[in-house]
Amino acid sequence: MPPVPADPGARQPQDAGQARESGRLSGPLFRDEQPDTAPPGVTETVVLRAISDDATPAPGRGTPPHPGAPVHPAPPANHLAAGQPHFVPSSHPGQETPVAAQPAPQPQPRKQRGGRNLQAAIGVGVGLGAVIVASLFVVKALFLVVVMAAVAVGVWELTSRLAERKQIKAPLIPLVVGGVAMVATGYWSGIQWAAASLALTGLAVMVWRMAQPPEDYLRDITAGVFTAFYVPFLATFVAMMLAADDGPQRIVLFLIVTICSDTGAYAVGYKFGKTKLAPTISPGKTREGLAGGIGLSMLAGALLMELIIDGGSWWQGLILGGCAAVTATLGDLGESMIKRDLGIKDMGTLLPGHGGIMDRLDSLLPTAPVVWLLLAAFVGS
Repeated sequence: MPPVPADPGARQPQDAGQARESGRLSGPLFRDEQPDTAPPGVTETVVLRAISDDATPAPGRGTPPHPGAPVHPAPPANHLAAGQPHFVPSSHPGQETPVAAQPAPQPQPRKQRGGRNLQAAIGVGVGLGAVIVASLFVVKALFLVVVMAAVAVGVWELTSRLAERKQIKAPLIPLVVGGVAMVATGYWSGIQWAAASLALTGLAVMVWRMAQPPEDYLRDITAGVFTAFYVPFLATFVAMMLAADDGPQRIVLFLIVTICSDTGAYAVGYKFGKTKLAPTISPGKTREGLAGGIGLSMLAGALLMELIIDGGSWWQGLILGGCAAVTATLGDLGESMIKRDLGIKDMGTLLPGHGGIMDRLDSLLPTAPVVWLLLAAFVGS
């Protein structure tokens, strides 16, 4: 016959004396009071709170987690001064847990704006500048080769991203061939032949796409015609500036006013920018930055028109610099729209610290026809 468990509710004087001697408190309000024994045939599951071995009760109120467990001594009063871990109080008596002191938070290093590698960006920028200067002032036609190469790579980047993100299959070969033809005819024959090359490129895209199934035909040729206009045709105006007698000087003016627009916008916007220019397109751009870019570009235009352009005047440079800054900003926003629609950060990875070729042409391409037109109006073509 199994032994009958003792009634836990019965209070024996001897037990009470032992509880007083050991410094323990008992009663229905404390955790060490055992519940009534379950009736025979009923299995009772009790979930106990996990207690680590190093749990130490608070002074004067700790009880062991179960009868018979040893009671750890209370921490010394000067345990914080002695370098000991502090204790986090618990809602369950006797279960205070020591927590190691956390080190003081260290200031996080400031991230570079846009997540760019500044050293790589500067190095690549200096290298590109050296190539441009060498090609411009050593053999003028060599710069034309640089423009053609940039057009071919830019077309490849744009069509590749369209195919990867949107499954748009714009024909690459007719676009590259037609783009090179546009730049060449614009340099040697002028705008009429460049426009004719654009039209023939569009026709070639339509015919080339006929070799594939008709599904999404209209979508693909539309993307192809857009690519032909956006990259090679706008770059043709750079070749037409180069064709002038003072072509290298005009290219330098065009590049510097565009770069000053980007630099002034970045510097002023970083220091004083508060009002967002287009938060849904490019959250980093501010109206204060735009004003700074326009101001620096106008200053550069006024100086360069006086110094390096024959027959140029400072007031012409102010107009040219202001218009160039506006179109450069619009071009940057336009490509930001394209990249947001595609869900990408950069068009490519060819240029460390910059992204792809198209990430550097975004402000140059729409600025080229504006600068070409104003120079032709001011000093002739």
